Amino acid sequence: MRIVFSRKGFDSASGGGPSPIVAGRPVTLPIPAGAGLSRTTYGALGLGDHAAKASRGRLGAGSLCHHDPMFLNGGKVLLGQCGAAQTHLANHGVRAGDVFLFFGLFREEGGKPHHRLFGYLRVDEVLPLAAMDPARKAELAALGFPHALALHASSGNDTLYRGRGGQASYASDALRLTEHGASPTNWRVPEWLAKVGLSYHHNPARWTEPGRLKSVARGQEFVADVGERADARRWLEAIVAEMEI
Repeated sequence: MRIVFSRKGFDSASGGGPSPIVAGRPVTLPIPAGAGLSRTTYGALGLGDHAAKASRGRLGAGSLCHHDPMFLNGGKVLLGQCGAAQTHLANHGVRAGDVFLFFGLFREEGGKPHHRLFGYLRVDEVLPLAAMDPARKAELAALGFPHALALHASSGNDTLYRGRGGQASYASDALRLTEHGASPTNWRVPEWLAKVGLSYHHNPARWTEPGRLKSVARGQEFVADVGERADARRWLEAIVAEMEI
């Protein structure tokens, strides 16, 4: 089994600032979208005011956003990926049975920006969009799924990951990645992760001490192949349970 730490949402480069924590709940803001690649606005998701504040007025209720991942009713989740990030996932063999843990940059009022986990997806299906049955693709387009509206990568490797999942309802300390009082890329991680390894983090100098990682500043998908490790699976189930409270 693979656990994928998947970066999503606003940050200083995409959107202009962290997503907010509102009344104890992490509210992830999808990144902005270009014309023709989305039909969904921040206002349609009830995020207009939050987007305006986080972007310092550059975005607002009428701005288009890349609504992905999509958390649907009934615990269903859709995730699209393309380009180099999708190639990275494919090269690491990400498939049905693997789990995405979504993280992003967040800040509560008066607090400091930090990375935290906010959602998950247990993958049931991996489907290339270019070869998808037109009727099914139309159903996804009707939902506003960005990669079904138009292929985002010139390579045409846009891919749908579909399965079960959900979002955290409160900003639990157990879901916080950033060390308290540290810059966002200084993470607290389970000690087994250094033994398993994490893509894009092969430099031993990044693993500063047991349970600590200096994460890369950019990149979308970080893959850990945990195999059948019991400690990794226990940690994953504890994280999922924390999100389902």
